[in-house]
Amino acid sequence: MAYFYLFVAIVAEVLATSALKSSEEFTRFWPSVLVVTGYGLAFYMLTLVLRTVPVGIAYAFWAGLGIVLVTLIGVVVFKERLDLPAVLGLAMIVGGVVVIQAFSNVSAH
Repeated sequence: MAYFYLFVAIVAEVLATSALKSSEEFTRFWPSVLVVTGYGLAFYMLTLVLRTVPVGIAYAFWAGLGIVLVTLIGVVVFKERLDLPAVLGLAMIVGGVVVIQAFSNVSAH
């Protein structure tokens, strides 16, 4: 169940972070509501994750996958471009999450 909560936390954080740009410095109501609601849900879900998953592992997944997903939204929705170093860096982040999940005894399986 912890990884379901973590998935919800990641999705909520990604939506909130993506809405930051659309909120135009909190001058647009609905995107601003999405930012506040998304971050609130993300942090609450993260507290549920921390019942069983070590904080360092949970944060590695949350931050790492959040970075990758927000970047993909930036590329698709906001038409932002990535250069080769950015793509390589993102691949290393994903690789790190995979290594933790596949090989770490600290991760909650």
